[in-house]
Amino acid sequence: MTVLLSLLLGAVIGTLLGLLGGGGSILAVPALVYGLAIPLQEAVPMSLMVVGIASLFGALPKIRAELVQWGVAGMFAVTGLLAAFAGSAVNRLLPEAATLAGFAIVMIAAGVRMLSSTEGTGTACRVEGFGINWRRCTARSIPAGLGVGFLTGLFGVGGGFLIIPALVLLLGIEMSVAVGTSLVIVTANSGSGLLAYLGDLGLDWRIAVAFTATAIGGSLVAGRYGRSVDTRRLQKWFAYLIFAVATFVLFDVVFLH
Repeated sequence: MTVLLSLLLGAVIGTLLGLLGGGGSILAVPALVYGLAIPLQEAVPMSLMVVGIASLFGALPKIRAELVQWGVAGMFAVTGLLAAFAGSAVNRLLPEAATLAGFAIVMIAAGVRMLSSTEGTGTACRVEGFGINWRRCTARSIPAGLGVGFLTGLFGVGGGFLIIPALVLLLGIEMSVAVGTSLVIVTANSGSGLLAYLGDLGLDWRIAVAFTATAIGGSLVAGRYGRSVDTRRLQKWFAYLIFAVATFVLFDVVFLH
């Protein structure tokens, strides 16, 4: 029964990841902790593994279509590597209740961001003349990469719910390229975060493999056939789901822990 449930939850996470270029991974940890009864100390690295591999497969069609801004992805990946180790160190110091409460707050922030009606785009990394203004682009990308990397290591999230807005609203990258770039960054950040946990990694590999396999399938199918989906409406309903899960997590932390 546990394996069947992990297959179902993995498919849902992977599909959302493929459709939204991130964001769906924010439900991975709650799904593992509350849906599959995985201890939090195992759920965080398992989430990083699942999200990282699913993002890699979801990114492949975008890479083939040349919908990735590699320079920006590289800056996020390098800064995220350092910050992920810092986040994982803080995770080990915090009690489980505090980590879950912080995670719920991050979920609420992600839901609010998804409901935002902001349509504008930034200009920091927009192509001008012969190419990108890397001085302006780097100045914005480095702090954004550090923030996303820290959250990745701390909570086991890919950070796509923050990366997409940063790429579009802060750096001025087109949405079609932002989705592909986000998936590459999520892959790199998840790998960095998982690397930070390797010293005391203990996973139920049966569940991990089942969850990962269907997450990969869901990500590939969504990436290939999801272009006709109204992602704006999907984000809206997904935000409401995030609020519901965050409320449940906070209730559990306050009244049941």
